[in-house]
Amino acid sequence: MTLRTIIVEDEIPAQITLKKMLDRCCDDCQIVATFTSVRATVKWLEENPSGVDVIFMDVELSDGVCFDIFKQTAIEANVIITTAYESYAVNAFKINSVDYLLKPIAEQDLKRAWERCRKSAEARNPASLEALLDYFTQAARKGFKKRFIVKVGEKIVIIPVDQIAYCYSEDKNTYAVTRNATRRLLDYSLDTVQEMLDPSLFFRISRSYIVSIDAIDNISRHMGTRLKLQLTPRTDDEVVVSRSRTSDFLEWLDNN
Repeated sequence: MTLRTIIVEDEIPAQITLKKMLDRCCDDCQIVATFTSVRATVKWLEENPSGVDVIFMDVELSDGVCFDIFKQTAIEANVIITTAYESYAVNAFKINSVDYLLKPIAEQDLKRAWERCRKSAEARNPASLEALLDYFTQAARKGFKKRFIVKVGEKIVIIPVDQIAYCYSEDKNTYAVTRNATRRLLDYSLDTVQEMLDPSLFFRISRSYIVSIDAIDNISRHMGTRLKLQLTPRTDDEVVVSRSRTSDFLEWLDNN
């Protein structure tokens, strides 16, 4: 049985690496398409409702996050998430026939995930994404970060999460800015920081920024449907909510 597969990954080198691993480890895999964005993936899935058995998805895409895909179209295929998160999130995703692979992906983990998809396809029992997201939400709520520990020179500094105004990425580094305008370098990617923070208090507005609800001074329209934020402490960057996140951001503001 050949499993038709698509790869949703916005980094071309990562696409190529995964393709090579699948060719090497999974001889019943047929890659039928690759995408870098939420929009292109949704369009293809709507045009090919039964055209795929397995989907590999990175979380961060060129125009949003992969979970936006599930909100826009029905997913009947088995899904394997590929990214880097904390261990509690990894455990949360290992339910039903959905799997979760940490980058860099180990071949033995890929083989294990593929075998789960194969068995699921043979049983005609695709993953329940609703159950996945519910489970993830409950598991995540038990493990929110309360403080970050960072090294500053020869000192160890504690940053309480309730003192963080926003976090941002710059030149492949991740920084937390506190309410008193102190900037600290964190030892995590922005993806990982997002999963450490309580989503009722912090929101990922774009690929580069996570903001605290208490740090938002005012909001203005920016280039049509996009939103521009003024934060405290001030930032030199133009802080804009990405178009794909605007609706969710407004809902988050309304509910928190």
